[in-house]
Amino acid sequence: MGERLTQGDVEKIKKEIEYRTLVVRKEAIAAVQEARAQGDLSENFEYYAAKRDKNKNESRIRYLERMLKNATVISDASEEGVVGLNKLIEVYMEDEDETEIFKLVTSVRTDSTIGKISIESPLGKAIRGKKVGDRVYVKINERIGYYVVIRSITDSDDSEDEIRPY
Repeated sequence: MGERLTQGDVEKIKKEIEYRTLVVRKEAIAAVQEARAQGDLSENFEYYAAKRDKNKNESRIRYLERMLKNATVISDASEEGVVGLNKLIEVYMEDEDETEIFKLVTSVRTDSTIGKISIESPLGKAIRGKKVGDRVYVKINERIGYYVVIRSITDSDDSEDEIRPY
């Protein structure tokens, strides 16, 4: 089974593939040709850098195409007042006596440094489908876990979210 993607994720990936194929690929080929025209390739740093950039772009295109081919499209719809995709969730961490706000997203948009957690993460799995006031046990492994309390749920969207680099 591949990635679980929303329709919005699929559209963003298709746009990136199109951009990389139509714009970045042409620029990369032109850069390689220009560097090659400079003559001796044995010590031509520009040539090797241009080839590296071209190969990196081609690798990204293949990666995204493979992701789409193997993906399962899931709905990002959820009931009002229920933790679901693209919702901002205020969570009270009992062990740390702190409150944090997270946005629940698919794994291709995860960025824990800015509070975007995956539906595949232990916390994401535990709180998905829960409601305000629910006390939830987040199981890390067989011996370790912690409790959180859902304080609030706010609607959000995925228009500003980007697909992770790799």
